[in-house]
Amino acid sequence: MEMDESVNVLGEALVLCGDDPLTGFYRDGKCNTCAEDLGSHTVCVQVSTEFLEFSRFRGNDLSTPVPEYEFKGLKAGDSWCLCASRWLEAHENDMAPRVHLTRTHIRALEIIPMDLLKQYAVDLN
Repeated sequence: MEMDESVNVLGEALVLCGDDPLTGFYRDGKCNTCAEDLGSHTVCVQVSTEFLEFSRFRGNDLSTPVPEYEFKGLKAGDSWCLCASRWLEAHENDMAPRVHLTRTHIRALEIIPMDLLKQYAVDLN
């Protein structure tokens, strides 16, 4: 698995998304991606309670711990590399969490328009 260049949606070096819990397709804390990352785990989000409920309802329970995968479960405020299509689906249902642009991989733009990401940006002045 060859990792795509670590560049964020602003064209700068990709910043760490989260290491507690450790996130990312590679579990390196960054929203890095590659051809094998079919879900495009490229959007660094600040998890909200509403989003966690939405995701659980859609069949992806991110709040329940899964010890065999060393996953302690997410809680509101955690940072997590989310699949771009899941974020877009959440947006379409008014449940999208806030986004860290400096921590979101440029490949997210293949699925989500930049103008839309900016509307949810945590890190824009």
